[in-house]
Amino acid sequence: MPAAPEPFDELMHHARETRVVVVGGGIAGLLAAWECAKVGMPVTVLEASDAFGGTISSAEVDGIRIDTGASCWTAGGVVRELVEELGLGDLVVTPADDRTWIAGLPKGAAAPVPQESVLGIPANPWDESVRRFIGWGGVWRAYLDRLRPPLTIGKERSLARLVRTRMGEAVLDRMVAPLSVGRFGITPDRVDVASAAPGLSSALTRTGSLGGAVADLLVGRDGPAVESLDGGLAPLVDALVARLRGLGAELVTGVRIDAIERTPDDRWRVIPDLEGGGEFEGEIVVVAAGPQGAAGLLAPHAGSAVRQMTTAASRREIVTLVVDAPRLDGAPRGGQVYAVPGSGRASGVVHATARWGWLAEASGPGVHVLQVAFDRPAGDSSGIAPTDTAPTEAALPDAEAVATARAEASALLGVPLDADVVRDWRRTGFALPLPASALGHDDHAAAVREAVAALPGLAAVGAWLAGSGLAQVVADARNEAERVRRAALWASPASD
Repeated sequence: MPAAPEPFDELMHHARETRVVVVGGGIAGLLAAWECAKVGMPVTVLEASDAFGGTISSAEVDGIRIDTGASCWTAGGVVRELVEELGLGDLVVTPADDRTWIAGLPKGAAAPVPQESVLGIPANPWDESVRRFIGWGGVWRAYLDRLRPPLTIGKERSLARLVRTRMGEAVLDRMVAPLSVGRFGITPDRVDVASAAPGLSSALTRTGSLGGAVADLLVGRDGPAVESLDGGLAPLVDALVARLRGLGAELVTGVRIDAIERTPDDRWRVIPDLEGGGEFEGEIVVVAAGPQGAAGLLAPHAGSAVRQMTTAASRREIVTLVVDAPRLDGAPRGGQVYAVPGSGRASGVVHATARWGWLAEASGPGVHVLQVAFDRPAGDSSGIAPTDTAPTEAALPDAEAVATARAEASALLGVPLDADVVRDWRRTGFALPLPASALGHDDHAAAVREAVAALPGLAAVGAWLAGSGLAQVVADARNEAERVRRAALWASPASD
């Protein structure tokens, strides 16, 4: 006979006595805090910087409020559900122009990514839109895909090896690699096919070719790929902060945490640095810091698995330029352009005023917002990004960084941009977490989760663990908050 449910008033009292400390005020930390505050748990959120949101950040550039980090999410899904729950559904917008181009092709050419493609892999190599990338020699090599025997399901996990074996180097280097590096900051040899394109391996076996598998996956795919909010993503952070404050949560900025430790009475102590004031204690601590911060806090408790997850992050610096350039009014290369790796210093540029109608309206005729990305793997001092984890002050002086970004944007967009067209600029840098599609990500993440779950009252959330992308971060933060919340209140895992 099942046990009788705990009386409601006793459960509420238990919740009110269960204090939660969240280290990190990015979207994952705020969401985990809200999930706990909803049931009456007293919550304190500690953020090292002077603002909440993490990689959902914005800045005023030339009088325009612009997203300087994450700017959209995969259409629909858990993020759209969160947006609706927060009362922001009326602000949802889709891109005005979401065409993607690749520049840095032979002879300085550029071309739009074929619509009939997945991860840059074309469904039909004979299509003229594909030939622009790989030439006739590449087309004939890619055609061999149709003549080779299909792989068995799951045999090839590396995206690079799969594409190279089936369609050749030209498709890999000129179509697949620019999207992998530009979007996620990793090369195709580090991408897990099964995670990046679910169903592709089984479709390959079913259809007999990689091109056929791509065509199979494209069936029924309609509608926009991404969504955002009118005015940018800042309202999402503002709404979560407002909900938390309405529930009585304490939100503190400017507090950097040095360590967390278990107390003799089985609580958690959160210890700030010398300038952070007094210590904080709670029955639950949620580590929602960035990769390096999380590694420092969790490694003493969760072991080497945390280091394996966090040391792989690369650095990305975004240089946002507001320019007077009427020649860009027609968005000659769509909303985003990625570079063939090695063809330039930048990995890509987002033509933000072409992509988002609200931003074009705010900017006015002839004025454009360009966001140029520079990536560098951890430990690599090349590029314009700094060589440490501090936010963006360094490798190049500002004037040189802006000039470099302007030159790269000009080359990628195919429109000359002289120095005098730059009205204003902003530099933003952050650690770029690995996507969930990175080879080994799931195994390392599972090891971290197992180690963290073994310690009562400890939780870990964030893109470094869930994988890059708002959908992954939001889903994981909610699941992890539910796990630790349920364990604290009912002393049982969420799966029971």
